[in-house]
Amino acid sequence: MNPSWIEKGYVCEPIPEGLDLKAEIRRLAEEKNAVILAHYYTEGVLQDLADFVGDSLALAQKAATTTADIIVMCGVHFMGETCKILCPDKTVICPDINATCSLAESCPADRFEAFVKAHPDHKVISYVNTTAATKAWTDVVVTSSNAKQIVESFPKDEKIIFGPDRNLGAYINSITGREMLLWDGACHVHERFSLEKLLALKAEHPDAKVLVHPECKGAIAKVADVVGSTAALLKYAVKSDAQTFLVVTESGILHEMQRQAPEKTFIPVPPEDSLESEACSLEGAHTQMKCCACNECNYMRLLTLEKVYNSLVHEWPTIDVPAEIRERAVLPIQRMLEISAKLGL
Repeated sequence: MNPSWIEKGYVCEPIPEGLDLKAEIRRLAEEKNAVILAHYYTEGVLQDLADFVGDSLALAQKAATTTADIIVMCGVHFMGETCKILCPDKTVICPDINATCSLAESCPADRFEAFVKAHPDHKVISYVNTTAATKAWTDVVVTSSNAKQIVESFPKDEKIIFGPDRNLGAYINSITGREMLLWDGACHVHERFSLEKLLALKAEHPDAKVLVHPECKGAIAKVADVVGSTAALLKYAVKSDAQTFLVVTESGILHEMQRQAPEKTFIPVPPEDSLESEACSLEGAHTQMKCCACNECNYMRLLTLEKVYNSLVHEWPTIDVPAEIRERAVLPIQRMLEISAKLGL
């Protein structure tokens, strides 16, 4: 393998001129018995190409049910790790190994280990958006859709550490009356939404419903009509009688919202550091995510059709989780699934 590929963390071999990338990726996937998974935050062209589109844990669970030999994870690194934890015998490929996650990286396993050991009388609940090594120091994993119910399944006087997202943890505290000890981490996308610009858009579109992900700051969540996971916001938007929505999460989800509800208008709320004075609706050039001040994940945007093609050709770069970490990291995921089943979630 070319050493420069290893240095880059993705295969940069030139694409043959005139190649139909989409058709060739599908051909390779069939030939190699590979399944392509794409997160809601990736570019629309990848979502359209994928066998399954979803949020992080749903993608890993889907991977575990397939008979594929290869899993191509069009998402960030920890998502590939979760796939490998649940599917240790499958080859898991991440088209660009540099596609990490600011939230997961805000909670280094060694520092989290020290934090946990400093509070030995606390149960540890970790958001799924963590590395495998951090999950290994966790009692139970949660998602943004089941965090409230799983936290409430513990006795009210239970001492709990919640990591790594301080905003999600604070939101769960606020709606459960708990006083969980929060790790000080955050997602760079959800952290930077502008309350001022949200309120301005709300004044401009008074009938619009405000959809907010719980990783956002508390002041943003207080303005919401609905606070929920990416999948929950999508479901609400499709089923709601409302026609206009202000979407306060990573703008990649607008692609699936518009696909499932083409007659509705979805307006991405911009971040604080955007230059444009107004956000745009998902029309025209916005399908390429280039025309406005949308709040995008820099890491998700590293994933491209070219990288997916090359990763399938060379079956690289792969994601591995050491056996000792996997054996510990799978336990909190299993615990979450057990609690969820018991609660009927």
